[in-house]
Amino acid sequence: MKDTIFLISVISALAFALPDVAPAQLAPPKVVLVIHGGAGSITPENTPESRQQEVTRKLEEALIAGYHVLDEGGTSLDAVVAAVVIMEDSPLFNAGRGAVLTSAGTIELDASIMDGASRNAGGVAAVKRVKSPIALARAVMEQTDHVLLAGEGAEAFAREIGMEMVANEYFRTDRRVQQFESKKASLNGDTGDARSLQSVRESGYYGTVGAAALDSEGNLAAATSTGGLSFKKWGRVGDSPIIGAGTYADNETCAISATGTGEYFIRGVLSFRISALMLHAGLSLEDAASSVIHGTLSEMGGDGGVIGLDRHGNVTMTFNTDGMYRGYVDAAGNTHVAMFGK
Repeated sequence: MKDTIFLISVISALAFALPDVAPAQLAPPKVVLVIHGGAGSITPENTPESRQQEVTRKLEEALIAGYHVLDEGGTSLDAVVAAVVIMEDSPLFNAGRGAVLTSAGTIELDASIMDGASRNAGGVAAVKRVKSPIALARAVMEQTDHVLLAGEGAEAFAREIGMEMVANEYFRTDRRVQQFESKKASLNGDTGDARSLQSVRESGYYGTVGAAALDSEGNLAAATSTGGLSFKKWGRVGDSPIIGAGTYADNETCAISATGTGEYFIRGVLSFRISALMLHAGLSLEDAASSVIHGTLSEMGGDGGVIGLDRHGNVTMTFNTDGMYRGYVDAAGNTHVAMFGK
């Protein structure tokens, strides 16, 4: 009897002591944010110092905006939207204001977002008057039974819920108009033909923006926004609003946002492929991303890259081009920005 009482006392004492020696995996997860502003032929030789400084400042602004949300206990969904909106509002990138023109001289915008906890997702395609496509994509996810709305239907929904609308001219910049006129002249007025994809690849820059985040609850999210291919056929939809192609998030594996030749990302389902390699082949995030970008994408003849996070806060920023505008905020709140090299 005395031995029994003694054993119970020892077990009780150990139980009270357990919180002080809790396993490391029970600690609150790291909050991390990673973003991109497009990949392509980005080198010191073709990127003036003034532009390098502008891009660096804007990437840091987006990182700080997203990290502030996370640091205050906000969700990964809130963080990726906060970061992407900063880049949508900047003429430096091919998303929102500053987006490229179609062969018809208009601007058509695509975006998507995905919640890694629920695997709910929302996207919009070919919208012309919605100031923040990423905000509308989130509304599609949270306020409808659908995943993807396009064109006039998406804009009608935006007006119904009171989203800010602007004239299509709001998105135009002198730089993009000059780019359009130059391409039109080079084709002798033959717009929107099969050469549009090749011409964009020759121009060497895909300015899509995106973000992935891990919040204090351990939830992942990813978001992507773009103006698509320069001089694309009107009505063309790329990978950015397509779940599994340009955007994917699953708490079991990773959150991914892509940039590049969207047709290849769609055909290869490349963002989902990274997750599948992690889940079914046991690859790390970095190894899975490298396999997809330097393997599958390159073998298909495509260009571009991805940024992503896994559920432990590990970051990937992988691309097969000369450079990618990119950056991340680590668990200590330090920002890291780069654009050239690997």
